[in-house]
Amino acid sequence: MPKSDIGLIGLAVMGQNLVLNMSDHGVKVSVYNRSTEKVDAFIAGSGARENILGCHSLQELVSSLEAPRRVMLMIRAGAAVDATIDALLEYLEPGDIIIDGGNSHFSDSNRRCEALREKDIRFLGVGVSGGEEGARFGPSIMPGGEAEAWPLVKGIFQSIAARVDGQPCCQWVGPGGAGHYVKMVHNGIEYGDMQLIAEAYDLLRRGLGLDADDLQTVFSQWNRGVLDSYLIEITAGIFALRDENDDPVLHNILDAAGQKGTGKWTAIDALENGTPLTLISEAVFARALSARKEERVNAGKVYHTSTRLIAVDRESAISAIHDALYAAKIISYTQGFMLMRQASQDFAWPLDYGAVALMWRGGCIIRSRFLGNIRSAFEHNRELPNLLLDDFFREQIQSASAGWRETVKMAVDAGIPVPAMSSALAFFDGYCSAELPANLIQAQRDYFGAHTYERVDAPRGEYFHTDWAGLDGSTTSGSYDA
Repeated sequence: MPKSDIGLIGLAVMGQNLVLNMSDHGVKVSVYNRSTEKVDAFIAGSGARENILGCHSLQELVSSLEAPRRVMLMIRAGAAVDATIDALLEYLEPGDIIIDGGNSHFSDSNRRCEALREKDIRFLGVGVSGGEEGARFGPSIMPGGEAEAWPLVKGIFQSIAARVDGQPCCQWVGPGGAGHYVKMVHNGIEYGDMQLIAEAYDLLRRGLGLDADDLQTVFSQWNRGVLDSYLIEITAGIFALRDENDDPVLHNILDAAGQKGTGKWTAIDALENGTPLTLISEAVFARALSARKEERVNAGKVYHTSTRLIAVDRESAISAIHDALYAAKIISYTQGFMLMRQASQDFAWPLDYGAVALMWRGGCIIRSRFLGNIRSAFEHNRELPNLLLDDFFREQIQSASAGWRETVKMAVDAGIPVPAMSSALAFFDGYCSAELPANLIQAQRDYFGAHTYERVDAPRGEYFHTDWAGLDGSTTSGSYDA
């Protein structure tokens, strides 16, 4: 019997659909799951395809594979990945490839890549986005790790990936944990996008009084313009769905958002490397605040809070909210690419930002029309330091700015929180401001801690100290960033 092209461990939703996708493209796949009954159920439910082989042990899985063996893990991130890798090493041989396709932290992928290199096992950390539908019919795939291993899996991954303009949404990202890093940033932008859409929904519903039918109409219209994206599309569909009582299903969903941690990882990494990822961080905190449902209900009673309807022309308000959503969405992607640029410098990863934008144009959750514009921006100027400095995005922000500012004002007056929209605006104003009040902060730091400061009339990198309290102190704590 011919041996399989690849093995896959983990038959949850993503794993099963990736296997079926591979099978559709003529790839012979061996599958294994720790609960072997799930293997049997999957094989039976998949129509007993000839190019899918069920295995009941790791040894059987490895033995069924063509050399060099390619084994893909679609299991829970963390200790389970390390345990499975350790178990696989008993059966693998030098030159074989382990592929982690789960949502692992990039630092774990860095570590695994180095540790397995010493054993002559090649490791790939591969980000996969698109959910169940994407996995089944074409996800966005972000591969990183050992460069020598990429050509040995490229054909499989590019065959199953989504395609835009004939190009696969799957390109080599870089060494070590680069693939999982890009996937982490993708998920952070996803958090930002979802929060922005939720804020627009809240303004339209509570601020303007739109019902589910109105909302479905508005979001459907928005999806035909510059906001054209997967998340806007499915949001329109959510408003349209009714339950058995003909009530919108959305109305019966508790307003307490969950999260699995990838957005938090993005915010933490931004804090650690000093990137002002304000919008995405606020999106993470907004979910955390929403989860405190009982506290929020009690606080509303204590303060007797209520939402005030926005007293402006409805159509002009809808237009302003549209512009605010669009402008803030640009900031979300801008901050995400800023974070990747910083990581590229910190880890010496040769990230191709235009290629990343291409990978995100199809198959993934944050796919949207203007990713094509992001790709064009970086193809025009590979050294572009910030998307806001690109001509296209400058024009888009300038066009949407009035509506963006008006929307934040309306939200404040109505008592409706818009942490992502407003933090995005604050970031934009700060980024474009030649002067910020940080000189006072530096004076305060030097006053109480002798942390020193730079002067406007001296070269950058030259530091000074003032004896603010008249203590005749000349010792400083040094100039450093914390």
